[in-house]
Amino acid sequence: MSRAWDHFVVAIDGPSGSGKSSTSRGVADRLGLRYLDTGAMYRAMTWWMLRQDVDVHDPAAVAARVEEPEILSGTDPLGPTILVDGIDVGLAIRSDEVNAAVSPVAAVPAVRRRLLELQHEIIGAGGIVVEGRDIGSVVAPDADVKVFLTADAAARARRRALEEGGADLEATRESLLARDEIDTGRTTSPLVMAEGAVHVDGTAYSLEDVVDLVVSLVEATAGLNREGTP
Repeated sequence: MSRAWDHFVVAIDGPSGSGKSSTSRGVADRLGLRYLDTGAMYRAMTWWMLRQDVDVHDPAAVAARVEEPEILSGTDPLGPTILVDGIDVGLAIRSDEVNAAVSPVAAVPAVRRRLLELQHEIIGAGGIVVEGRDIGSVVAPDADVKVFLTADAAARARRRALEEGGADLEATRESLLARDEIDTGRTTSPLVMAEGAVHVDGTAYSLEDVVDLVVSLVEATAGLNREGTP
């Protein structure tokens, strides 16, 4: 039975550690939609560049190799995968080495163009929850539902430190703030709240609460569409 949101694109943007991944997977699972983690694609590209001994701080060197790796993203919210040249890099892209290198690689316009093409191919006719930093503003500006998910720096640091097995809290916080500065200040596709996005501050809420809220937004939008209301 077809549902009103089966062809929706749900865009969830926000800074590092805001809970985008967990929220997006939860929403996709609840609504029976596909899921795409665009951040994992940038990490996969970074992992490949490091493996090829490319100087990730040299934009020209990165741009010269950007067409070479084959990056394949799985879209199952319960078991998302990311392959580079047939290699499962799901764990490898979360390493400290990749963490330290992903920002300069992601800032290279040629990288963003290449991955934008792949993202458009995956999004296709919709039926997907897409998370990242420029989904509502660049990747899918016509998304049916746009969410800008944030949390205060302390809460984000606690979540990220927990994910990383008890990393130093203050160091994690400083790292997140540095990433924020890079993401919001880059010339190509900076992190911004897209026009028409709903701002959700998840600082004081549980993951389940945030998932409930986003699901409600999708269902409400689907209801409006069924009635023909813009």
